[in-house]
Amino acid sequence: MGRALIIGCGGVASVAIHKCCQNSDVFEEICIASRTVSKCDALKAKLEPTTKTKITTAKVNADSVNELIELINAYKPDVVLNLALPYQDLKIMDACLATKTHYVDTANYEPEDTAKFEYSWQWAYREKFEKAGITALLGSGFDPGVTGVFSAYAMKHHFDEINYIDILDCNGGDHGYPFATNFNPEINIREVSAKGSYWEKGKWVETEPMEIKRVYNFEGVGEKDMYLLHHEELESLALNIKGIERIRFFMTFGQSYLTHLKCLENVGMTSIEPIIYEGKEIIPLQFLKAVLPDPASLGERTRGKTNIGCIFIGKKDGKEKKYYLYNVCDHQECYREVGSQAISYTTGVPAMIGAMLVMTGVWNKAGVHNIEEFDPDPFMDALNKWGLPWKESFDPVLVD
Repeated sequence: MGRALIIGCGGVASVAIHKCCQNSDVFEEICIASRTVSKCDALKAKLEPTTKTKITTAKVNADSVNELIELINAYKPDVVLNLALPYQDLKIMDACLATKTHYVDTANYEPEDTAKFEYSWQWAYREKFEKAGITALLGSGFDPGVTGVFSAYAMKHHFDEINYIDILDCNGGDHGYPFATNFNPEINIREVSAKGSYWEKGKWVETEPMEIKRVYNFEGVGEKDMYLLHHEELESLALNIKGIERIRFFMTFGQSYLTHLKCLENVGMTSIEPIIYEGKEIIPLQFLKAVLPDPASLGERTRGKTNIGCIFIGKKDGKEKKYYLYNVCDHQECYREVGSQAISYTTGVPAMIGAMLVMTGVWNKAGVHNIEEFDPDPFMDALNKWGLPWKESFDPVLVD
């Protein structure tokens, strides 16, 4: 049906590319583009014998709008799937605007020199994308992404209004390392070490990092400690879901991870402020990223499951209703299928689905939109088809 330009060739991109190649009737052609073209070529060589999808590769610096424009004009994709770093979102959006090409990403923009992420920078592009007649789909991963689709689905099929949402992200996997991150270490550590926040009664309530802890028993995983974090989908769901009074995000962490992270913070290794080392300027967090295990290498080692979902409390026909939508994903099953652990898998599959729905015109709305602004049903059907089947409960255990 069309061709996609996929920018990035890390763990999430590898999963999305595998899935595009499984979905050859839709993704007739893809171009994998990265600063390190050898990674793209290696993935192409691996996948070409297994798929009807025509695969090409290209070298591109996603920090250069001109290089991106040149590549888009040369390849002429129907959609650009941005799986590069969040720092590069705006550059890629600029290139899509210049070429009038649909845009999809999985994580919102954050400046490289500030540990802060929010949608305001991308929402500022709304009018430009509307005038260009193209769609920008923001946050087509799992969280954000599937959590927004779950919310839209719950609103469409089960509630007249949703008053409370708790998003629970549990990784019960064990990779055997004392300390490692399951996705880009730089992004992961910035996210976890930042202050937490949640939306309540029309305003943000800020917390200290890891200040609020709860314990929850997750299907397929068991009882885990989870901590309240700030997360980008809180910002859009608070605006787009009718009746919201409070929305929170919790993520599980083991004690070993937290102890190592605290030690690294205490000695300055998580800082994003430049320092001079042996006459050269370095950023401690970027150096730490270089010495930590590559998340893409964790798949073979990781055992266990993830459980990610949303608990909703709201009203239907004047009565209070509770509803829980979630997915359980097995790390080793993901590795056997696409060579990845479940964290990359649960992001890469929705990335492919979002690109598919935009490219085929099933989701067609000019402007910049968060994922919950579209009809959730085709996405929910695709989750079941492409490897992330969802489960539901009408009597969930609530988070206090």
